[in-house]
Amino acid sequence: MKKTLLICLSLISVTCFGQVKLARLFSDHVVLQRQKPIPVWGWANANEKVNVTLAGQSQNTKADATGKWMVRFTPLEAGGPFKMTVTAKSGSVNVNDILIGEVWLCSGQSNMEWRVSQANNFNEEKKNADYPKIRHFYVEHEVTIDPQADLKTGEWKVASPETVGNFTAIGFFFARELYQKLNIPIGLLHSSWGGSQVEGWISKEGMLTYDELKSYAQHLPSNWKDADYAHDQKVQKQLLGNNINPSIEDEKKYLTANYDISKWLYADSPMGQWDWKGIWAYRGDGYMARTIEVPEEAVSTETTLALAENDSYNEIYINGKLVSQGVIKGVRKITVPANTWQTGTNQLMIKFGNMQSLPWMGLGLIGSATDLYVEVGNQKISIATGWRLMPSFAGKHEYVHSSNNVGTTIYNGMIAPLVPFAIRGSLWYQGEANTGRAYQYRQTFPLMIEDWRKKWNDDFSFYFVQLANYGPYQNSNQGSNWAELREAQTMALSLPKTGMAVITDIGNPNDIHPTNKQDVGHRLAINALKKDFGQNIEYSSPMFESVSYEDGKAIVSFKNIAKGLVIQDKFGYLKGFEIAGEDKVFYYAKAELVDNKVIVYHPKGLKPISVRYAWADSPMDANLFNSEGLPANSFRTDTWSGMTINTKFE
Repeated sequence: MKKTLLICLSLISVTCFGQVKLARLFSDHVVLQRQKPIPVWGWANANEKVNVTLAGQSQNTKADATGKWMVRFTPLEAGGPFKMTVTAKSGSVNVNDILIGEVWLCSGQSNMEWRVSQANNFNEEKKNADYPKIRHFYVEHEVTIDPQADLKTGEWKVASPETVGNFTAIGFFFARELYQKLNIPIGLLHSSWGGSQVEGWISKEGMLTYDELKSYAQHLPSNWKDADYAHDQKVQKQLLGNNINPSIEDEKKYLTANYDISKWLYADSPMGQWDWKGIWAYRGDGYMARTIEVPEEAVSTETTLALAENDSYNEIYINGKLVSQGVIKGVRKITVPANTWQTGTNQLMIKFGNMQSLPWMGLGLIGSATDLYVEVGNQKISIATGWRLMPSFAGKHEYVHSSNNVGTTIYNGMIAPLVPFAIRGSLWYQGEANTGRAYQYRQTFPLMIEDWRKKWNDDFSFYFVQLANYGPYQNSNQGSNWAELREAQTMALSLPKTGMAVITDIGNPNDIHPTNKQDVGHRLAINALKKDFGQNIEYSSPMFESVSYEDGKAIVSFKNIAKGLVIQDKFGYLKGFEIAGEDKVFYYAKAELVDNKVIVYHPKGLKPISVRYAWADSPMDANLFNSEGLPANSFRTDTWSGMTINTKFE
């Protein structure tokens, strides 16, 4: 009996704890931060003694009751390669090819995640990527309800023509410039997720310190079942108001003639995933509808309805009449019998589900917008825009566990396991997903920075990319939530050891992912070279400093002008300025550069009380730079309420 009990206890011990191991970050080719204490941690049997050696240092410790252990090595200077050895009664672990250098955490959304292989001139970049002292660790996407102790996957990759294509492009171009200037190993710890909101990257403890997020943090779900239900109710409320939880009978009415779709989500174009149109992570059936005007000749003749690609089971209705059902692969061209359309306004309704070939995509169309039309004889009537969307909440549906379902969950899965790995600082490119809540970003973005610094117990450097130009070029009377987000980012510079790369000159109004990542990496690098490594260089774009008003003109002063302000225009015209008077109505204004100050006025003698510059989603005309080729930061001199002041995270 005693022998049997001993065997059982032995099995329990092996199951619960096991051989000594390191956190996944500590693997071959790792770069460890120089000139700072180096924490190293892992797991062993409960209360087991552990010895760790590195670069001539030896540290002894004892695992706690859960098996967790940690040591801290005294700071080292740049060098290597070194070997780390961990020994305990339960076994030993070796880590080889360790370098000591500069480590940067690269995080944010898709523009940080964008790979070198997707950036400009990849073939040339690939040829010149033999940098064995630059290493990259990619953190896989994961969201978790509770903070995780370790990563499930991941390894350090050495930069080479064969590997660099999968590195974060901005991170690599940043690292390359630092290495070329400093000749010190660089480690890139890459943890980003396309489309993610800043609230997903903040810990629960961080949220609890901010009044507008405190209640949210206090009511976070404790499991995914509860999280999915809460997310479902949130999405329904956003789309249906108070009429949530529709029945099957309610949804059957969607298919009737003249059903009122005016309150459905207006998506304009139906191309692409619904995830990016405001229906996040939904997987199930859905309805897509729009009205369409057809000429009289469409009534009495056979027509063709083209609906791009979607290989799910479809039901297609025109004015409540079923005209097609089933699965059609490729670009769908449906023959519509005569006497289906009516002269004038018609309603086209489609019920469809997740695609078969791309089930991960969920709802949405793929292909080209030119594949959306009604063909009447030789005439094609485009139906590429004007669509409204509604999920089938009464039908079977679910939510993939993605980046924006629940706040804090990206932090839990992708940042918590990295703490307290020693770093010099963080590079951040995010904000596109928060433009609708730009005013609140004034608080949530600095909150995240301070939250991470508290978790690391280190006031590390934090350099971020301001949003590029993307979308329309509005005037200030129309407003711009992208401009408001840039303003919120600028305000974060009030925190110590921060810096910002302005890139409104190198974006793409038609593509949210500009491919010029080289200049972005450079503009982040000059912040680090100046602030962390003491190089005597200009690191900042021109920033608004002050404004005065004289004789109906605004006189604007800037700081960070280097050797002087420059107009990038072959005719010498300064553009991008607007002014407003007491009525708060803005007008495009004349602007002149005089003695490194900008004089702004209106030819008709408007008396200005406010000046704005580059205040649009995509301020393409803005052409004020400093002598180092850095574009002037967008700004406004007024504090009038913007578009996003009342929109909060929930």
